[in-house]
Amino acid sequence: MTNAKILQQTPVLFTRDLPKAASYWEEKVGYYTLGVWGEPPDFAIAAREFAHVMLSQAHATHEIGPHWRIKNKLWNAYFCIDDACAMYLDLKELGTLIDCDLGEQPHGVLKFGIQDLDEHDIGFGQDPAPAGQN
Repeated sequence: MTNAKILQQTPVLFTRDLPKAASYWEEKVGYYTLGVWGEPPDFAIAAREFAHVMLSQAHATHEIGPHWRIKNKLWNAYFCIDDACAMYLDLKELGTLIDCDLGEQPHGVLKFGIQDLDEHDIGFGQDPAPAGQN
């Protein structure tokens, strides 16, 4: 194996209305749009710090739905963050649809979830500090 490193992982989410979805991620999740492509627009990339999301316009006949409809409590995308309390409060202030309140899991992760305009469930979680780093 080489020493090549994975620098980032970016989820791709289908959307019913790309311009509205890109605006939602900017206005309600605090991301900024890096670019929108296609005529009419059919693909966009948004970022917040080192986390990106790709948005792709779905065909009119494509049914978009959250993963939890297939398997209970399954996210469409999940972002590891350094301060779940601060992010939770920021998104609440922006008026983001929070569908899973901030809470600590049995395994120590402090997490919460939001929903976008296409009903994707997006999780945010803060891993517990390793022993001795509290």
